[in-house]
Amino acid sequence: MASADQDPTATADRILDRARVFAVVGASPSTWRPSHGVMQVLLGHGYEVVPIRPGVEEVLGRRAYPDLASVPEEVTIDVVDIFRRSDRAGRHVDEAIALGVPAVWLQLGVIDHDAAERARAAGLDVVMDRCPAIELDRRRRRGG
Repeated sequence: MASADQDPTATADRILDRARVFAVVGASPSTWRPSHGVMQVLLGHGYEVVPIRPGVEEVLGRRAYPDLASVPEEVTIDVVDIFRRSDRAGRHVDEAIALGVPAVWLQLGVIDHDAAERARAAGLDVVMDRCPAIELDRRRRRGG
């Protein structure tokens, strides 16, 4: 649920505390891509990941889907983590809103204020221009 506060650290912590399943839009099977490394970190911290990438069958041993709407209904997505250019992020945010996903996370360098406001207005928690792997490391270093 979206918070009236706009404290990105508090929002990131809330999402990381509540989430179990991250759908990673722009997931890559290439080990040198940032999305691949972040998925590995998420898995290492006990989260499940659902790769979203057209034309790819599998990433890190998990079945990939061409879009969020193709993920089976029995899979409950808690966060949509977006690894797309800023000018392409909005449609994925809108898809998350339509599917009732509780949170969207726009990666480092992915900034779309209009999409973030639409998501907040729809009741979603939003983190923008941050990385969950970095946030998890920050929490580890502070003992959280």
